[in-house]
Amino acid sequence: MNFDYSDKVKSLQTRLLAFMDAHIYPNEKRFFDEIAANRAKGNAWIPTDIVEALKPKARAVGLWNLFLPRSPRAPEGLSNLEYAPLCEIMGRVPFASEVFNSSAPDTGNMETFERYASEALKDQWLEPLLRGDIRSAFLMTEPAVASSDATNIQCSIVRDGKDYVINGTKWWSSGAGDPRCAVYIVMGKTNPDAPKHAQQSMVVVPANTPGVKVIRPLSVFGYDDAPHGHMEVSLTNVRVPVENLLLGEGRGFEIAQGRLGPGRIHHCMRTIGSAERALELMCKRLNSRVAFGKPLSSQGVWHERIAESRIMIEQARLLTLKAAYMMDTVGNKDARAEIAMIKVVAPNMASQIIDWAIQAHGAAGVSDDFPLAYAYTNQRWLRLADGPDEVHRQSIAKMELARHLVTAPQEVEIPVTRGC
Repeated sequence: MNFDYSDKVKSLQTRLLAFMDAHIYPNEKRFFDEIAANRAKGNAWIPTDIVEALKPKARAVGLWNLFLPRSPRAPEGLSNLEYAPLCEIMGRVPFASEVFNSSAPDTGNMETFERYASEALKDQWLEPLLRGDIRSAFLMTEPAVASSDATNIQCSIVRDGKDYVINGTKWWSSGAGDPRCAVYIVMGKTNPDAPKHAQQSMVVVPANTPGVKVIRPLSVFGYDDAPHGHMEVSLTNVRVPVENLLLGEGRGFEIAQGRLGPGRIHHCMRTIGSAERALELMCKRLNSRVAFGKPLSSQGVWHERIAESRIMIEQARLLTLKAAYMMDTVGNKDARAEIAMIKVVAPNMASQIIDWAIQAHGAAGVSDDFPLAYAYTNQRWLRLADGPDEVHRQSIAKMELARHLVTAPQEVEIPVTRGC
C-alpha cells in the first residue's frame, strides 16, 4: 500500500498551509471579535468582513471548490482521497472551510445539486453556490419526532396541479440563519402510504418563498454559531413548482444516502485537523508551564495522554483515508461500513483529545482566550449530527452479522439522519 500523497496534493498542501499561516490564524481573533461586535449592535447574523475579504484571495491561489469530485462545473474538484488531507488542514480553524467555499452545509447541497438536480436547477442554484455568491441550508430534522430514524419525518409535500405544497416544521437547519442563505433542500413525505423507504422526497425551496419562516436560532452549549446558525424553520403552505423536485417522488432516501456519505467524511476530515491543533496547543502549554517545581511536560500523566492522542489521531486518519479511497473506487454504497465507522471514531477521538488539551490549559482552557472550548462543543455536537453514534454502531453491527449469515444476507442501509 502507498501511504504517500501525490505531488498534486503535496503542492496544494503547501499552498494551503501557507495561506493558513498568512491569512487564517492571524485573523482568528478578528473573526470572533466581528461577530461579538455585530451581536452587541443587535444582529449577530451579519457575515463577517474578514471571511468575505479572504475568499477572493483563496480563489486566486487555486484553493476553491476542492471538495467536489467529477463535476464539469468545478474542474478544480478533487477525489475524496485527494481532498482528505486538505480538508484536515481547513478543520484546524472553525471558519476556514468557508474561506475556501468548502463548508457545510453548502458542500453537501452542492453535491446534491450536482448529482440529482436538473440542469435548470443547477444553473439557478449550483452555479451561484460554486461562485460563493449565496449560501444554502438542508432541512431534514424535525422537533416533533425522533429524527435519528428518518422514516419518522412528517413534513408533507403534496402535489397540487403544477406545484408542490409543503407543510411542516424543521430544526437544526444549519446555515439557515445566514442572510445569504438563498435556498433550502427540504426532505418530506410525498406518499405516506408507500413502502417505508419510498415515502420521502426532496424538493428545492427558495428561502424567500411565501410561507417560509425562520422561527429562532438554536444554541450549542451557549454558542449560537452566528452568522451561520442552526435554525428552527416553519413551512406553511409553501408552494414550489413540480420541477423543483429532485430525482422523483419517493427517492428522498436514495438522495440522502448519496448526500450524507461525503458530508460525514468531510466532517471527519475536519475533525482530525481539530484534534491535531488541540494536541499541538496541549504540548505548547505543557512545555511552557511549571507546577510543583517542574515543567508540566515532565509529569508522567501527560506523557500518557500525549502518546495516546498521537495514536488515536493516526488511527482515525488511516480509517478516514481508507473510507475516502473506497468512496472513490467502489462508491459510497459499498463504503458505507467505513463511513459509519469513521463517523463514530473521529468525533469521539477529537472530543477526548480536546478535553485533555482543556485540562492542560487549566481554567484558561474553558475560556474563549483559546479555541478549545468552542472546538469541544463542535465535536460533541458532531456525535449527533449526520446520525448519532448509536445508529451508526447499529448499522455496523448489522453489516457484520450479515457477513456471517448462512442464508443470503439482507442489504443493510446506512442510517439516514439529520445532515449539515
